[in-house]
Amino acid sequence: MSGPRPLDPRLTPANGRVAAERLRGIVGSPLYVAGDRARVAVPVADLDGAPGGTRDRQLLWGEGVLVYERRDGFAFVEASRDGYVGYVAEVSLGPPRAPTHRVAVPATHLYRDDDLKSPDLRHLSFGSLVTVEAEGRRFSETPEGWVPRAHLRPLDRPFADPVAAAQMLFGVPYLWGGNSVLGLDCSGLVQAAWLAAGRACPGDSDLQRALGGEAQGPARRGDLLFWPGHVAIAVDGETLIHANAHRMAVSYEGIAQAEARIRAQEGAGVIARRR
Repeated sequence: MSGPRPLDPRLTPANGRVAAERLRGIVGSPLYVAGDRARVAVPVADLDGAPGGTRDRQLLWGEGVLVYERRDGFAFVEASRDGYVGYVAEVSLGPPRAPTHRVAVPATHLYRDDDLKSPDLRHLSFGSLVTVEAEGRRFSETPEGWVPRAHLRPLDRPFADPVAAAQMLFGVPYLWGGNSVLGLDCSGLVQAAWLAAGRACPGDSDLQRALGGEAQGPARRGDLLFWPGHVAIAVDGETLIHANAHRMAVSYEGIAQAEARIRAQEGAGVIARRR
């Protein structure tokens, strides 16, 4: 008989010095803590596998985290959106705040005043979370500034179609581990679209293979097609959209053409399709 399945380090808040209290008796650690709530207070923060190491994923303005350790300028955190763990620069975090709205256009700005000619303070990506406290003439007021009201959607009014959300990001440059309009990878695009539609979604393509159920028959809009290390979204029965290194951008491609190209380049065809 096989033993228990090993814990996925991407989703296990433990680093050898500290671990989440819920892991007591599961993971050995000198210290167990409940974690302190915080939020991302910069437009985009890299989530690294080690302090100052390479990027695994990114976190966006307003997203929540649990902080388990602060050390040498870095915080060991667990992302509220999907449970992904890693290190962010400590200066990128601020006090927790419950969000009310999500940026629902590819990008927007945070302004000083309720005035389109006022200084812009921050660039905010699609999917960023804000807390609206009041409404002005054309802008919504948040604790950090004003955001065009037309660029926001209340969290209780998600996109009805995640594919439509993904299509809004056509042309965004490819970036390994990217989660913002400044750069996306294949799983980052899927996660951005699914979260915009109010659906839980993990951060990496192998984890996303657990979404939905096995798809049968011809491809339908919203199906997820998986290759080893890659995922794409069916727009219809013949076309997909994906963030890909072939075009170094979010682009459309025929499903048959993508299957043939990837098989020729990587020696592997579609390994799963989820609906």
